This record gives sequence, structure tokens and C-alpha cells, in this order.
Amino acid sequence: MSEPQDLIRTITEEGVRDPRLLEALGSIPRTGFVPANLAGRAYEDKPLPIPRDQVTTQPSLVAKMVEALGLVGSERVLEVGAGYAWQSALLARLCGFVWAVERFGDVAEVARDNLARFGVTNAEVVTGDGTKGLPEHAPYHAILVAAAFQSVPRPLEEQLAAGGRLVQPVGPGGREEVVLFEKGYRGIERRRTIGWARFVRLRGAYAFPE
Repeated sequence: MSEPQDLIRTITEEGVRDPRLLEALGSIPRTGFVPANLAGRAYEDKPLPIPRDQVTTQPSLVAKMVEALGLVGSERVLEVGAGYAWQSALLARLCGFVWAVERFGDVAEVARDNLARFGVTNAEVVTGDGTKGLPEHAPYHAILVAAAFQSVPRPLEEQLAAGGRLVQPVGPGGREEVVLFEKGYRGIERRRTIGWARFVRLRGAYAFPE
């Protein structure tokens, strides 16, 4: 059975260097953010299934996506696809406040319970359509999307602050390019590829239909 230090070693071997992120990875137990029957696999660098035919993101990819946002501690962050909230907890450790949107109410409830159990007070999980963002709390300095679509939904682009960063898997669902974008004066601009991975489809009013 893999241990926390094994996962951190794998993540550093994948090129993640942010010391604040590595500290968060070591102090926020992934075992508390996966289904209880899969706790023994929590420190494998693999996606794990959660209800509603969803999966958690591979931990090393979570780390790369979070690191790419370049968080320094005071940002307001929007997360689309909270899942069981391990990524939410990592983001909360690195920024000012996280607004996380989860489309399934039962999954969102587990995410809230997980965050509360580990004392995360600067993150809130909202049930809703993540492709619409949360305009009432915009603008966001960073946005992380944990599901795939061929383009960035227009509301997310509009809610990203000038100079802000957005990470999203770009593709049809199944084999995606994970891309870092930045908001410039002409809108969002592609900066670099973070990696390739398989994601569930992003569903909602501005992506794949429900």
C-alpha cells in the first residue's frame, strides 16, 4: 500500500516544485477525500471512482494544475467540479478563498462534510452548473476546471480577472490536453500545455448538454 511520502515523491518527480503546494500535499490527507472503501488506495497516483460515474483527478495532475495557477495566498479562486474536495482543500491552503461548484447535490454534500472535518473554513461548495460560474462572487484571480470541453465556457472567461489564470482540459472527454490560459486585453490566451489526461465531460448550459 502506498504511503503519503510515496505520492509526494512521485509528484516531485513529475516536476512540481512549489514548496507551499508540496507542504499542503503532505498535510492534507487524501484518505479523507476518497470513498471509505478506497482509502487504502488514496496514495496511489491514480484517479479513483466516486458516485455518479465521476472520478477524482490523478493526484500528480492535480498538483500540476494547481501549481500552474501561480497562487500566492490572497486570491479568490473558482473551482468547477469539486468532487470530494481534496483539490478544493489544496487550493484553500494556497489562496484567500475558494468557491467550488459541483453539479451533483449528493457529491457536494460529501465535499462539504470533508472540508468541515479537516477544518477548511475558506472554501465553500455550491451545487449548480459550473459552466455558468458564480458571477455573484466574480471576478476570480484563478479558475480551475476539472472536466473537459472543447473551449472555455464564455461565463468563465468573463468572470476571470484581468491577468488571471485558468486551467482546463480541452477536448471531447476521453483524451484531453490540459491547458493553462491567461486573461489578456483580448480575452483569454493559451499559455502552455500542462499535460494530457482523460477527463469526464463538462456538462451544463455552456458545454455538453446534460
